[in-house]
Amino acid sequence: MTTVVLKTWCILLCAVFISAQVMPMPDFDLEKMRGKWYVSGFATNAKKFVTDLKAGMKMATAVMVPTEDGDLDLSYSHLKSDGSCFRMHHLAKKTEIPGRFVFNNELWANSNDMRVVDAKFDEYAIVHTIKTRGKESEFLNKLHTRSRKVAEDLKGKFREFSRETGILEENIAILPMNGECTEA
Repeated sequence: MTTVVLKTWCILLCAVFISAQVMPMPDFDLEKMRGKWYVSGFATNAKKFVTDLKAGMKMATAVMVPTEDGDLDLSYSHLKSDGSCFRMHHLAKKTEIPGRFVFNNELWANSNDMRVVDAKFDEYAIVHTIKTRGKESEFLNKLHTRSRKVAEDLKGKFREFSRETGILEENIAILPMNGECTEA
């Protein structure tokens, strides 16, 4: 039992170290993030993901708008199974490192350190976020795509990146297609 606990702690510490080393892509272009994206992949080390969330998750829509100050306005919408819409909005503030943004999520009471780690802006963007609440941190990787259809090689790339950042295979999801919320 003690060996299992020690191994688990080692894995968690390694994952924290790896995540802290994840840097934004070197040639990040804020303006190319502009527009509509589909949240096609979701991976996290959050404990409740597999037990409470993964089975019911479906593709969501994100709209990203760069501001004049170099920040990134993020609007998310998700069509729920009852036909209603869940919406969320954040203003991600730029940092001294291009492609790295920070914001607070009042709904979940956490601070977020978001990094665009890979992108072919007309096709996809892989975003790594460190979410901190109190003294605990979790990692979240999202695969944003311009199309609802996700190529197999891109799914593989997202899965590989997620595993490299310490996320277990069962905590990685390629989300099924979903309807979209109507504009409010």
